[in-house]
Formats: sequence, structure tokens, C-alpha cells
Amino acid sequence: MCPASLADESGRGFIIPIGGGEDRVKEMQIHRKFVELSGGKDAYIVVIPTASMLSETGEDYNRIFSNLGAGKVDFLPITRRVDCENPEFFEMLDRATGIFITGGNQLRLSAILGGTLLVTKIRRQNAAGVPVAGTSAGASIMSEHMVAGGQGNESPAEGTVTLAPGIGLTNAVIIDQHFTQRNRLGRLLTASSFNPFLIGLGIDEDTAAFIGPDNVLEVVGSGTVTVVDAGQLTHSSMWDAKAGEALSLIGLRLDVLGEGCRYDLKARIGYPPPAHLGDAPLSPSET
Repeated sequence: MCPASLADESGRGFIIPIGGGEDRVKEMQIHRKFVELSGGKDAYIVVIPTASMLSETGEDYNRIFSNLGAGKVDFLPITRRVDCENPEFFEMLDRATGIFITGGNQLRLSAILGGTLLVTKIRRQNAAGVPVAGTSAGASIMSEHMVAGGQGNESPAEGTVTLAPGIGLTNAVIIDQHFTQRNRLGRLLTASSFNPFLIGLGIDEDTAAFIGPDNVLEVVGSGTVTVVDAGQLTHSSMWDAKAGEALSLIGLRLDVLGEGCRYDLKARIGYPPPAHLGDAPLSPSET
């Protein structure tokens, strides 16, 4: 499952994976920035709470975004695959200026939404310029390849991560969430070893990667985004590792990005915040 095709990539909407546990009470800077990107007082935000088993999740996010000045907020009460065929939901997505996917269980999310026309509409709306944000499970499912489960507090090893298809808003990254809090570096390294083309993004709680249409992400929040680049891998033992066997991965590059840092997903180069640009390598356009 790939992103919807687009003649001009510059028109694509932001993709915003959030590591979960975001501040919903004080500064709410992640939610605030999402509302601004969605149009502020003119925004129409549609929330998809399917991953959560809590009945109040949709209403909670309605309140949060409304309190931050969004013009209108609705949520789609999707609990079964048949709900994904509701024409009213299609019409709401067609009018949306921002789409938000809540946390919960990513396998529940993929089992209900995966392969439906509703997901196709989400991809097409993003391709047309609508920002799509997701927190926790909603972040993991954004990529073509989704981290569906696995053990934290482990070294990279065969069998320590389970992958499943995501909804394919991007095919350039694979995303893990609650990253530092649940010690998930080992499983992200393992996931990256399956396909060195993918860039691994490990996103902490109360932290988001705002991936723009230029494929440059900016870190917003109180934690960090860990970037695993396996593109220059010179050796991987994944292909013949036995179950539970520790992996050898040589040539990996790892960057840890805090608030205001940026990362160019095409050039695979990280940049510090603007105040520290003197410490950064020049981008291709600056050389």
C-alpha cells in the first residue's frame, strides 16, 4: 500500500506522527500546531478514534481541538469494518481540512480500516494537501510498513519485532512510538534491518515529527525523535539469523533530534535548530 500519487509533491499535506502521551492540558503545542495547519478558526477536523476501546476518546479530542480554536470538529464512530462503508463518513472526510487518528491498539486499527475505501480517501486527502496526524497507534499505522508489536528492553534480535501493513501515507519511514519511555531502540533497529531503504523514526512521548511536503521533518515537543538510517549498512546478519539470535548490523547511522531539529528524509541529513545552524552541514541548496 503506497501513498496516493501526486504530480506535484509540493502540494502534499503534512504527515504528523506523535509518540503518544502528548500534553493535553498545558501548552498543548503539538495539538496547537496541528490546528493551525488545519486552518485554525476555519478548520474542519475529523477524528478517527477506532484504535481506542474507550468510548470517550473521540469526544475528548473534539474538546481539545475545539478549545484550541478549531472551527468545527467531528469524530467517526468506526468500530467495525462495515462502518468504513458509511457514505456520511466519506462526505465528512471529503470536507476535512485536518484528520487525526487516535492511539490505542494498532492491530485493531489496521484490522478495521485496512484495505477500505475510507483509508483510500485519507490517503487522497493527504495527497491533496490535508494534514494527517496520528498519536501512538495512530502514528505507527501511518507508514506502509507498521510496527505491530515486539519486545522493548531488548537488543536487536531475530523475532523481537512484528510487522504488519500500515495505511501507506508514506513509504519512506517506519515508525515506533513511546520510544524512550518503553526502551524500544532494539526493536526499531530490528525493523530497520528488514529493509535498509526505510528510515526508522523512534518518537518519544509528548513529541511529534511534522513531516512537510518537502520530506523534511521538524521535531515539536518535549522529547526526542531518534532517526535510524540503515541506508549505508555494510553488513546484516538478519537474513540467516535463528529465532532469538542477536543481530549484527554494521554501518548504521543514528541521530537523536530534540525540539526544533530538522531531518531531510531524502538527503538523510539532520540539522540542529535555527539558532545553531552554524553547527550543521550545508544542505544541497546551500552548497
